[in-house]
Amino acid sequence: MNPTPPRIAEFTAPANWRVVDFISDLHLQESEPQTVRVWEHYMAHTRADAVFILGDLFEVWIGDDVLSTPPTTARAAPSSFEDRCARSLHAASLRRELFFMHGNRDFLLGPAGARACGLSLLADPTTLNFAGQRWLLTHGDALCLLDTDYLQFRAQVRSAGWQQNFLAKPLDERRTIAQGLRAQSEARKRSGATYADVDSPEAIRWLQAAGAHELIHGHTHQPADHDLGQDRRRRVLSDWDGAATPARAQVLRLSLAHPGDRAQVQRLAQADAV
Repeated sequence: MNPTPPRIAEFTAPANWRVVDFISDLHLQESEPQTVRVWEHYMAHTRADAVFILGDLFEVWIGDDVLSTPPTTARAAPSSFEDRCARSLHAASLRRELFFMHGNRDFLLGPAGARACGLSLLADPTTLNFAGQRWLLTHGDALCLLDTDYLQFRAQVRSAGWQQNFLAKPLDERRTIAQGLRAQSEARKRSGATYADVDSPEAIRWLQAAGAHELIHGHTHQPADHDLGQDRRRRVLSDWDGAATPARAQVLRLSLAHPGDRAQVQRLAQADAV
């Protein structure tokens, strides 16, 4: 167990917000166009005042230089898959606020990429103050304490030295490395390997440190609401798969009918979220 919880950032929602959405683990990639279309429809039509993307928006992000055309250039056709996604995000950011927290697949999305996409970067973890309540937000991977091999890898790739060395490599070489890591991940899935879940005692420690009773996270692809005792809850976001039958694209929504109300928590299928 970690000796102390991590440093927890704070964000206070503007008083005029009434609807806040949370999504994660979309793993957007060109080879899965159905998921991309469902996501683009959601981003264009959700009525949320803000969307919080809690990691793994992209299956892989190998550096902000994958973006070759500014999303603000009207009408010019995007020249890459990442350009297409950046344009969709930038257009959505003109209608609502978008926040992004790094996941284990897209931790190299940096300030330049965030600006191009219209995203505000969030530290992991962050406490959101909304509707008189405190909600602790995290991607979730750092809480999977039994996944020791992954946590060692995470510590390595999140270090400034590793990232500087990786980003200094040519773009094509970075793509090849990323493809190799993805192939290893897919091989592990096919082998039937089990994945560690969030450690409940550690989640409670984080909640206590944040002065919060609700934890919202992704990463595990096991959407559920867990009772942690003493009025504490752990709410797990769904992954997205537009090719599934029915399509899987769940949104966790906090909403207020009137100012001063307690936030209502809803799990919405994507078709109900717009």
